[in-house]
Amino acid sequence: MAPVRVRLDSADHAGQVQACLATVMDPELDESVIELGFVTEVELPGEGEVRIGFRLPTYWCAANFAFLMADDMRRAVQALPWVTRVQVQLHEHMYAEAINQGVAEGAGFQAAFGAEAEGGLEALRLTFLLKAFQRRQEALLQHLLDAGHEPAALVTLDIPALQRLRLDAEAEVLVERYLERRDLIGGGELAFVDTEGKAIAAVALLGHLRGLRRVGVNAEFNGALCRGLLAVRDGVAGVQPIHIVRRRPERVGVS
Repeated sequence: MAPVRVRLDSADHAGQVQACLATVMDPELDESVIELGFVTEVELPGEGEVRIGFRLPTYWCAANFAFLMADDMRRAVQALPWVTRVQVQLHEHMYAEAINQGVAEGAGFQAAFGAEAEGGLEALRLTFLLKAFQRRQEALLQHLLDAGHEPAALVTLDIPALQRLRLDAEAEVLVERYLERRDLIGGGELAFVDTEGKAIAAVALLGHLRGLRRVGVNAEFNGALCRGLLAVRDGVAGVQPIHIVRRRPERVGVS
């Protein structure tokens, strides 16, 4: 995959934009658009304007997923205090024109696609956030079990106790990612609950994990497929590091 091209007036601002984009997830895969290599270009022409280009593995990737990602990119970067305008451009997609126009106008998916849209995006967004919660919970629970923690102890942990556990570096990352989605669910202070906020019995934990694992298998397959398709599309394997190109005052364009 070709490296992301970044034109900028401030390296610090460019880093902030990239950090924001790293928080934007593919709704189905629960992976960052940066990690997946979807973002192709970031330009900072000055006066607080940010232009972002991205493309997806195929020309026919689902329009609702593409719209979600484009709108999430716009929202994430627009939250930076120095940003005055964000332009997000989806390239090489069958619905690029409608998506780009809808995101630029701040219109919802239904407004952008009219009768072709099947419902709003918020319900879809919530569905995939819940799936992300399940995948992250499975990864964390399995890691803790493998590290020797007993099921009876895990199901009674509250969130502060989970945060106080002495963990290895990988587990600390898994806890952080899991707690990012834990707020979606009720269930009080218990660290581990099901999607309805109900406690999980110790004797049912392994069965619960098997169910969570089934949720993740399809997403893992789709993730591998997306990477493969994008690599074929770009003619290279893997995601290349972001290449930052500085704009020099005496020249126009990229140096």
